[in-house]
Amino acid sequence: MGLLEEREMAARARAEALREESERILAELAEAEAVLERRVIARAELAEALAAPAPDVPESATEPAKAETAPVAGSVVPPWHEGVSTDVLAVDYGHIVELVADEAAGGEGISAKELAVRLGLEAVPAKVEGVRSKAKRLAQRGWLEALPTGRFTPRPSTATARPSASGGPGGGS
Repeated sequence: MGLLEEREMAARARAEALREESERILAELAEAEAVLERRVIARAELAEALAAPAPDVPESATEPAKAETAPVAGSVVPPWHEGVSTDVLAVDYGHIVELVADEAAGGEGISAKELAVRLGLEAVPAKVEGVRSKAKRLAQRGWLEALPTGRFTPRPSTATARPSASGGPGGGS
């Protein structure tokens, strides 16, 4: 019995050490993502400043170039505002917003693990945490709502606008 208790205490200590290590790694990840985001913003600002039209060039001459550029993976998630669509988001972020809008029935929301699976990813911690990080970023920018339970739901205006965008009013059965 004493041997089993020793093994249990060792397993408990190992679990606690791993838990502390994961918290440290998650904090480092958040810090690294913040640095990355600042650098992406700086690069985008520089590109915008360098691409500014000369004083004698009409501004409308530069608009088609802006319309042709699509968001890429690693781009900054812009804040949500009325009238903006998921087209301004990088593809993976757009998929997350659409999945949350499609799957968050009953107000319960959808978990990061469920999102990862629906995105075709393995349900391993690294993939789930990556999806959770993206969903949290979307929630911080107003695209989604993060529930205290850790699940994600569409923001109220996207939840109500979604049915009319896909099937018109009364598109349900």
